[in-house]
Amino acid sequence: MELLSLHTFDDRLQVLEGLVKTFHDRAAKNDKEGRFPFENIEDLKRIGYTRLTLPKEYGGAEISLFDFVRFQETIAIGDGATALSIGWHMGNMMNLTDKRNWDEKLFSYVSEEVRKGALLNVCATEPQTGSPTRGGKPTTTAKQQGDVWVINGRKSFTTMSPVLDFFIVSATIEDSDDVAFFLIPRNTPGLSIDETWDSVAMRASGSHDLVMENVEIPIHFLTEKSGPRSKSANGWLLHIPACYLGIAEAAKREAAAFAKSYTPNSLNHPIFELPAIQQKFGEIELKLIQSRHFLYSVAKMWDEGTTESRNNMNPELGAVKLTVTNQAVEIVDLAMRIVGARSLSEKSPLQRYYRDVRAGLHNPPMDDMTLMQLAKRV
Repeated sequence: MELLSLHTFDDRLQVLEGLVKTFHDRAAKNDKEGRFPFENIEDLKRIGYTRLTLPKEYGGAEISLFDFVRFQETIAIGDGATALSIGWHMGNMMNLTDKRNWDEKLFSYVSEEVRKGALLNVCATEPQTGSPTRGGKPTTTAKQQGDVWVINGRKSFTTMSPVLDFFIVSATIEDSDDVAFFLIPRNTPGLSIDETWDSVAMRASGSHDLVMENVEIPIHFLTEKSGPRSKSANGWLLHIPACYLGIAEAAKREAAAFAKSYTPNSLNHPIFELPAIQQKFGEIELKLIQSRHFLYSVAKMWDEGTTESRNNMNPELGAVKLTVTNQAVEIVDLAMRIVGARSLSEKSPLQRYYRDVRAGLHNPPMDDMTLMQLAKRV
């Protein structure tokens, strides 16, 4: 079913919910092998999901932030690595659609390619600089030579690298203090993927290193220079807490299925009926309710806001990410306490949720930066 032919949120959500079990069934093998979930991404392309955040004039739907994060949570219930991966493409396209920071001709070119199925992501993290949110200057360089830019450098954590068609790369312009972003198509000579991803979390996200050796791109492929406008609030980053909320929901479901079916010979009923177990499920459900209300109320605030009010929302956006990701870690821990030592078995998805949910603590913005931002507001 093509999502763009459906006009209601509920209809689109129902189609995505139909993929949850399929994604779940593939997740264990992909995680164990550190294999990127190619089939999942193709399924999302097939139903038109990757075009939902495109502008309407380019065949997209320009969905709201509320719808976007709700869809991302649903995908993450099936597979967190798939949700995090596709979330970067969807969110970056939403950001471009919303802010229109690029030259219209270049934006039109990329939008047409995305309409045909192309995928993109921003590549800004480097080993030497750490998270780009810390303000480190890229060691990747761009040098103008006639009518081309020559790019050299290496980017880490290039999520979804096995299937990306466009890399939006930050670089320092030589003989200048300027930092800018450049559009590099995948088939550009000198661009390669170094398969370095060895994390125990999000093993299937394909977050390898991007290597650029004398990569030449047209002069107009400089998309924008860093400045106050490019540092404005980014509501689309709520796809990050939405992903980890979905993983937490999956952990709850796994623990509930176990507790309702497991009856040790010391009892004549499943462990779900034990008060101590019900107490833990109560704690889980409370944290899920708190997280969802916070996440979706802020998403709605963003959708209903003006440009000016949105640019004042960084503290709220950071607070949502901090709260939801930390609560997700706690939810998975409670689920594992319910299941016990079996949760550490390789056969249990809980051990994967345990590893994957920790990755949220290292996605932007970082907790300490959010707390300092909130303190400054006071």
